[in-house]
Amino acid sequence: MSSEGDFQNNTAVSQKEPNHRKGLISVVVPCFNESAVIGVFYQELKRILIALDGLEHEIVFIDDGSIDDTLAQLDQIARKDPCVRVGSFSRNFGHQIALTAGLDVVVGEAVITMDADLQHPPELIPQMIDKWKSGYDIVSCVRDSTEGASFLKNVTSRGFYRIINLMSETPIPYGAADFNLLSQRAYMALRNMPERHRFLRGMTSWIGFKRTFLPYTARKRAGGESKYTVVKMVTLALDAILSFSAAPLRIATRLGLLVTFLGFSYLMYILCRYFFLGDTVQGWASLISATLMLGGFNLVSVGLVGQYLSRIFEEVKGRPIYIFKQEPSRPGQSQSPEGPKEQSS
Repeated sequence: MSSEGDFQNNTAVSQKEPNHRKGLISVVVPCFNESAVIGVFYQELKRILIALDGLEHEIVFIDDGSIDDTLAQLDQIARKDPCVRVGSFSRNFGHQIALTAGLDVVVGEAVITMDADLQHPPELIPQMIDKWKSGYDIVSCVRDSTEGASFLKNVTSRGFYRIINLMSETPIPYGAADFNLLSQRAYMALRNMPERHRFLRGMTSWIGFKRTFLPYTARKRAGGESKYTVVKMVTLALDAILSFSAAPLRIATRLGLLVTFLGFSYLMYILCRYFFLGDTVQGWASLISATLMLGGFNLVSVGLVGQYLSRIFEEVKGRPIYIFKQEPSRPGQSQSPEGPKEQSS
């Protein structure tokens, strides 16, 4: 286990280590159990990248602790293609952390982040690069629609973006995905944001810089199943809201005042009935109403405070946010699995 000093040293190294290469486009692709689609994705992506005029490329795959043969397929691709680098986590750390790890190791003049399921169409990459060349630091692809998406999926997606934009001072465009092109100074800014509970769509909006958007229609997955279960989607939503807004705490305060007002109003109502109608059971109604309202409110408030405190607790421990069991090789180095090595963003 690393000490706090080791963690800080690792952080400093990750920020200073890369030697950026002019004219190199890096592509970061997180993978978790993508055995059914990774080969097709690589072929489509490679076809687009080799057609780029006057630009070199590297593809950095981050295996997020897959339990199928995704890593074996990636290593086979890397042995045949010197432009491919493969890193693998010691366990599953999550999609946002895998993207972060990729951003930590790229050496390109610009980096493109995208998923391996072909819902992010590689055909948009030339347009993204054209926008970057015209002076934009961030080119974000925003999803207009998703082929085959259910009504419930669309409703919950729209609801999430509305809620986060109401609560946060950092606006996040509806349909924003983790399909972005980031200039060198943009992705270096993200490297300097070491928080553990990461919502990169919000972080990309927060850093500022000149930004433009490209609409697209997300295809159906080319194979396999979505790794974002309901639980993971709820967790991501909580990370987004709690990482970018203190509004839940302010709402709890306002609800507390409202509950106090309602409790006082109900008490006045009970007293009026007691003195003028005499039809109340003494003590029962007021006790039950006060207990239910104040008890429920207290539980919600304590839960909200606990969410923020738990995040503070995890931050101050200073653990690395991911660990490689196989590090992505640097350009010109061989790809070789080593012992577990701690990395931090």
